[in-house]
Amino acid sequence: MGRMERGQLMTESLSESKRAIDQLSLSEALERLHQADQEAVQAVHAAQGEIAGAVELLSNRVQAGGRVFYVGAGTSGRLATLDAAELPPTFGVPETLFQALIAGGTKALNAAVEGAEDDHGAGAEALAERELGPKDAVLGIAAGGTTPFVHGALKYAQQVGAGTIFVACIPREQFEDPYDLSIRLLCGPEEVQGSTRMKAGTATKLCLNALSTLVMVGLGKVHRGRMVDVSTRGNEKLIDRGERLVMDLAGVDRPRAKSLLEASDGQVKPAVLMARLNLDLAAAQANLKDHAGHLGACLGGEQ
Repeated sequence: MGRMERGQLMTESLSESKRAIDQLSLSEALERLHQADQEAVQAVHAAQGEIAGAVELLSNRVQAGGRVFYVGAGTSGRLATLDAAELPPTFGVPETLFQALIAGGTKALNAAVEGAEDDHGAGAEALAERELGPKDAVLGIAAGGTTPFVHGALKYAQQVGAGTIFVACIPREQFEDPYDLSIRLLCGPEEVQGSTRMKAGTATKLCLNALSTLVMVGLGKVHRGRMVDVSTRGNEKLIDRGERLVMDLAGVDRPRAKSLLEASDGQVKPAVLMARLNLDLAAAQANLKDHAGHLGACLGGEQ
């Protein structure tokens, strides 16, 4: 990528507010930050069309047996790691389905690894180590749009035929990209100049929430607003949640819900089918397989 002038980028610009945040009273500063958060929300709303396209691309890749790789540096990489880490316990997917790569490796999750984001080849190497293939997709996040680690990964993804999505918080005219989809979250300059952990980070988290959640919905991981593939074994809260899910969806009392979950190895969807359709575990699992894991379809198209 080479060294470039970044002062003109939206994320590096100075807020146009008449008084800077350090010139405000505490209450005024809090109100200013609250207003800035609304700008982040509005930026995500304005990008709904692009986000919908990304959901479709990722869903198609996952349903075809592919994986999703998030790639980022600094705040972007940490937010990516957070989102990927929460999907297995929430939706019951393998840890390999959504993976996050952060410049500087796991050390960068807790401390800055300066210079790692400038390594153009490291992103590609990390994907090569994971045997990225044409069924997979790579979603690169660079708030300021220029991170070499991210672009190295995305260009490698293009070479192997993987799907590519780019997320940035600057307008296209400030930095064009050649990827399959480009999501621009235009929340404007930060109240602390260049600190993209603020508005840009908030917008990025909202975007990732929407993307991964709606991919999970498409995979049948949500039924009537419930996370029906959630782990029900990890702690007391999850045990209680699993029992309440079965009680609610199967119309049974708690002792019956508990016995159903015990019989189904803690899996909510088979437990519900066992109660609702009077099936044994093997038949319930076969029914789910026949309907691609969608509980509603197993129940005759119930929405």
